[in-house]
Amino acid sequence: MSPEIISILALVAIFAIATFLPINMGALAFVAAFLVGTLAVGMTTDDILAGFPGELVLTLIGVTYLFAIAQNNGTVDLLVRGAVKLVAGRVAFIPWIMFAVTGVLTAIGALGPAAVAIIAPIALGFAARFRISPLLMGMMVVHGAQAGGFSPISVYGVTVNTIVADNDLPSSPVTVFLGSLFFNVAIGAIIFVVLGGRQLVGRKVTDEDVPASTEDGDTSAEVTGHGTSAGSAVDTVTAPSKVTFEQVLTLLGLVVLVLLALVFDLDIGFVSITIATVLALFSAARHKGAVMQISWSTVLLIAGVLTFVSVLQAAGTIEYVGQSVTSIGAPLLVALLLAYIGAVVSAFASSTAIIGVAISLAVPFLLAGEIGAVGVVVALAVSATIVDVSPFSTNGALVLANAQDVDRDRFYKQILGYSGVVVLVGPLVAWLVFVVPGWL
Repeated sequence: MSPEIISILALVAIFAIATFLPINMGALAFVAAFLVGTLAVGMTTDDILAGFPGELVLTLIGVTYLFAIAQNNGTVDLLVRGAVKLVAGRVAFIPWIMFAVTGVLTAIGALGPAAVAIIAPIALGFAARFRISPLLMGMMVVHGAQAGGFSPISVYGVTVNTIVADNDLPSSPVTVFLGSLFFNVAIGAIIFVVLGGRQLVGRKVTDEDVPASTEDGDTSAEVTGHGTSAGSAVDTVTAPSKVTFEQVLTLLGLVVLVLLALVFDLDIGFVSITIATVLALFSAARHKGAVMQISWSTVLLIAGVLTFVSVLQAAGTIEYVGQSVTSIGAPLLVALLLAYIGAVVSAFASSTAIIGVAISLAVPFLLAGEIGAVGVVVALAVSATIVDVSPFSTNGALVLANAQDVDRDRFYKQILGYSGVVVLVGPLVAWLVFVVPGWL
């Protein structure tokens, strides 16, 4: 049996065991990486560990540690209060504000994971305060990142447009950008309706509902509903009104995080954990428990799965599947299958890398001119990135790690279920919208 087939069977076994037994999938994936890598692929343990996602692990640890401190010292409460004023107290607008802000950050050049790492903890804090579905809020943040992700000056946009130009394919950077933008806006509208957004309409927080806090504590503010029964329309949110030195320092730290990560392109993991440590020095006793608030189970999950994905790549599994598909010869069907391959693989691996592979595999039949090249490129780009909602991708992992007041295992399954729907439906819809019209 070939290494490619063995690795695919191992992947199926990991999912099956984790589905029926309460075992962290990351632990299973580490075992599979070790066994498949050494016995089937001929890798050494050093080779396997080279695929350990150290940058992502550091990002998860640093960001969740930083925002644990921000939560503990009341800074997140200040941000909640600011968001309430920004949307004039209308709770239904908050998910869309998070969507838009994340989209703007990626459109002006921020990496998607960097933008999500900054916005997701704040957004999920709002979700906990205002009884907004954390799944709705988290997915709005991720889809917002993808909505702006293909602007001509973004990382994704530059990558796709460069590959297209290098292969002498017809190009339209604006079409790629707008295609992803409107596709993700449409997804945002759908999940807003399906995941509870309609229940947020009419709920409002006013300044009068946010009284001044006591010297060292928080007080409650009511979220009132209009046109609904009193019993179903009241939430409680803590909102401190007195700004402390530590909160000012934390806000300054968040500004520094944005500048260093987005403007100077420094690693967000190192930057966030440095800022968190500096903040902890000012109140070490108070924040000694913040380390325990890091989502270590999520770190294990993501690290294990992505290490095994690196073994799949070393085994040639992705290329094996891709070449099998392109040998079919029917351009329209090949475009659909490549969109699905891009979606499935990207749910576990680098979207940027997968976009490059998928478009490169499509080049031969696109040059033949039997199908619209621009439409196929847009469909492949969208399919490979909308699945970043997966809990195994950086963006999905950040949402999972930063969710508040949730059953972590249940929330993980919710994200996994949603990403499964996106993987199944997203590429098909993208193919129908962007590819089929160009073929007809």
